[in-house]
Amino acid sequence: MAADSTMALSLVEEFVSGLQDSKAKDAAKGVKDGKFTVLQLVEALGSSLTSSQPHTRARGVLLLSEVLQECYRELTEREVEVLIAFYENRLKDHYVVTPPVLKGLKELTKCTNLPPGSAVSMLRSVFQDIHVQSLMLSERACVYSMLINIMETREAELKGLGADFVFGFVQSMDGERDPRNLLLAFQIAKNLIHRGYELGKFTEELFEVTSCYFPIDFSPPPNDPHGITREELVQALRAVLTGTPNFAEFLLPLLIEKLDSDVQSAKLDSLQTLVFQTSSERIESAGLAALTALTSCLSRSVLSSDSEDSLSTFLDFILTDCKHHLCEPDLKLVWPSAKLLQAACSASTSASHIITAAVMPSLLEQYNNRAQCSHRRTLLEVVQRFIHSVKNCQSSDNDESVFLAFRESLCGVVFSALSENNSSLQITATSVLTSLAQQAGLLLESDIELALDHLTRLLLIEEDDRVSLAVAECAGALAQLHPALVISKLIPRLKNEMYTEPMNQDQGEASELHSHHAVRQRCLSALAAVSIQPSVVQESTPVLLEVLRSAHTGDVSFSVDEVVLTCRSLQRIAEQVQDTEEAGRCFHNIIIPHLLSLALQAALQGEGSSGTPSPLVEEVVLSAMVPVISTSCSRLQPTLAGQTASRAVSLFLDGDVSFLPDNSFPSHMQLLKKQEGDSWSLSRLVCLLMGSVCSLPRGVEVPQIDKLLSALEEMSCTCSHPLSYTSAAKCFAGLVNKKPQGDSLDSLIQRTVKRVCSELDSPSSSVHTQAFTLMIWVSKALLLRYHPLFTTLTDKLFSLLDDAGLGPMAAADGFSLLMSDSTDVLNRACHADVRIMYRQRFFSENKAKLVQGFNAAPQEKKPNYLKALSNIVNKLPKQVQVTELPALLSLLLEALSGPDQDIHLTTLSCLEPVLVNPPQVLIQQLEALVNRLLALLCSPAMSVRIASLSCISALSYFPVHEVLPFRARVLRALAKPLDDKKRLVRREAVQARAQWFLLGSPGGR
Repeated sequence: MAADSTMALSLVEEFVSGLQDSKAKDAAKGVKDGKFTVLQLVEALGSSLTSSQPHTRARGVLLLSEVLQECYRELTEREVEVLIAFYENRLKDHYVVTPPVLKGLKELTKCTNLPPGSAVSMLRSVFQDIHVQSLMLSERACVYSMLINIMETREAELKGLGADFVFGFVQSMDGERDPRNLLLAFQIAKNLIHRGYELGKFTEELFEVTSCYFPIDFSPPPNDPHGITREELVQALRAVLTGTPNFAEFLLPLLIEKLDSDVQSAKLDSLQTLVFQTSSERIESAGLAALTALTSCLSRSVLSSDSEDSLSTFLDFILTDCKHHLCEPDLKLVWPSAKLLQAACSASTSASHIITAAVMPSLLEQYNNRAQCSHRRTLLEVVQRFIHSVKNCQSSDNDESVFLAFRESLCGVVFSALSENNSSLQITATSVLTSLAQQAGLLLESDIELALDHLTRLLLIEEDDRVSLAVAECAGALAQLHPALVISKLIPRLKNEMYTEPMNQDQGEASELHSHHAVRQRCLSALAAVSIQPSVVQESTPVLLEVLRSAHTGDVSFSVDEVVLTCRSLQRIAEQVQDTEEAGRCFHNIIIPHLLSLALQAALQGEGSSGTPSPLVEEVVLSAMVPVISTSCSRLQPTLAGQTASRAVSLFLDGDVSFLPDNSFPSHMQLLKKQEGDSWSLSRLVCLLMGSVCSLPRGVEVPQIDKLLSALEEMSCTCSHPLSYTSAAKCFAGLVNKKPQGDSLDSLIQRTVKRVCSELDSPSSSVHTQAFTLMIWVSKALLLRYHPLFTTLTDKLFSLLDDAGLGPMAAADGFSLLMSDSTDVLNRACHADVRIMYRQRFFSENKAKLVQGFNAAPQEKKPNYLKALSNIVNKLPKQVQVTELPALLSLLLEALSGPDQDIHLTTLSCLEPVLVNPPQVLIQQLEALVNRLLALLCSPAMSVRIASLSCISALSYFPVHEVLPFRARVLRALAKPLDDKKRLVRREAVQARAQWFLLGSPGGR
């Protein structure tokens, strides 16, 4: 011990008298290594601290402060208490000693074990003994940092001071000029406001001491090493000034005063401050609404008066203040001014006439005189907002448009913008064109024709996806208003372009082929976008059907991707077309028969040909046809729906092709049975039958349903083609779901269950997978409608979790299908019988079976139960997960320990919402949870690594005293994913490490 004291004395002597600054690090190392304590170092400093020379005392205090900078985390509460008393006493010393004293106090405020009352004691000493603004820049920064640290860790104690703390801060900040310190001071002021500190009678003083910097006038020097910008200061100050309604009575007069300033930046800052953040957005919205209401009131008074002076005078005031901002070179105040004018414009027709007559010529002239595309886009956006405002105030569509006098100029501006090469300008122009077209009686037929020419040109040459989307939306809007022109001008040109093939296709470059594919894709999207009116649909759908026919016959070369896109365009048309009998007949008589005919021709051709197969035999194409048919049938009127069902059933059961466009098909086709030579080539068309009969409204009767169900059951259990037996099982389930309750349904289910169980229980059966697929889909059909026999299938499904014959995890994956939404069958869009909260009911009735089965299963079968549980819980609503997961936590933690990556991912996605508000049982299992999450950081699956990092990040929000012991271990483990080869993993790791690094630190949580 004597040797340690000697070492401390030696270090003190060398630092204080020898002026060797490096000895401070040696002293800190000595404290960290336990060679001597901080209090022993204070004793060794005795002669230095009692020296009659102020600079010697300052060096002594500086050494102690330097050591505290390195060792404040190792201090005990008793040591902190003694050191605070020492430093508070030193504040009364010579001014030379003050800087190191403040540095030491700043380090002590970082301690997590500050004694109760010590924070208040330190601040009182600083406020009483120090005049902050007389200090140097770095010392003032120390004071501000002290306040920030204490506000983060001892908020309750500071609030106990009441308004005295605010007064002390106001005195400390008053007169601050350095931008670095201002950022700190603004942060403290923001904390005072947003964290509910009592401002009391010093509200105005706090406003005055901060608002004196408004507007910020700061230009950073060149090569500024600190990187502080004017925008940072503006945002920090704005957050203070707009942070509390208590400042409103002081702030609004200040903003009004600055709005009259001749300095442009002051005006801009004032307007932006007025509309800043959510609270001020409400002020802006309320102000604009008040302006609209006032203008509307004055407009009504005009109608009942002989004079229009009141309205005209009021609008003259607004125009005088705002109109000139629309013409300024930099357009800085164009939006605030435009909002005010548009608010008044939307109040009444008379107001819109006055304002548009005054504003539109100036805006249009400005557009034509501007060279920069960004300025032109801004002006176009302002014009569009005016058009929208006028639309809101029109009493009827028969009113003459207030823009009629500017029609020619507006069209010229829009068409000019569409001809530019700037994407943003083109997109804005399409929005303005849409708004103009919606103004009744404004655009002439020649204007619409010219607009369609511009839109067509952009569709064919513009490769920017954003422009293509905007053009398609604009064309769709024009098609609703002017269907005849779209039919005559747009559709023929799109058709011709789609049927144009690239020159020298065999030798064509890949880029040329890709470009041509992109053009076709844009044309297909545009055809879908304009097909809303039934008259347009009758012209556009034949074009799309012709694409499918040409792809099948090979007359024109279309890729499989283009055929799929064509089907998706037909699906979009079926979804959006107006629900009229005319549209229904188009789908019933033309589209559905043509799709069935083409698919059947392709299947027959593929069966008997060894040449190049038709793209229509591809499963991806058939799968794309299904939603076209199902969406169409789901929207048919009852009479047409019944006829469609009768046609589809007669085709698949009896081979009746009389309704198909090309009925030169073989007679007596058996589409639901095995063909000659053990072929199931035609059976895949059963997916189209599913689309035809499973999406019909529940009131529509399906003919020959018993025979149809028998044939579908047979195909499901005997067919070897995956798409065929899966589609047959789906179709069977869709019909069972809608079949009326009764003995017929019960006997059908019992017969099916008996057959399925017989196949599954037979070790020699070759159709295990087919039987299991049928069982799962029938189970889902019964689950959705709460049928009592569903429990029989549930028990069988649980028993299959121990069955190795189906392959690993097959039965467990079946639970995911049960709980998931199906896109092509058994959903509400297909009019399926879906009861509310069926997932919750299934979970509550079967969770005990899962737990019991897991406990009784041999070790090698336990992963099956874990995956089943994970699949079920993952599909539950988040609110139910939060409630139910605590009881299943031990099983979920077990699931994270297995080798299956799919189980890991689904389990992590279940756990993440629970970690936001962790229950007590989860906190009790924290050790096990942390261990498993850290182990998953090395998972081969990127998605698992990302999900585990997200959960680890969420753990940092647990109560600090619970997770702080894990901090060091977690930070070490997070070092590896920081170097992960995947960017998304690295990004998640950085976020997680930042959260854990701040844990328990000053300024952190």
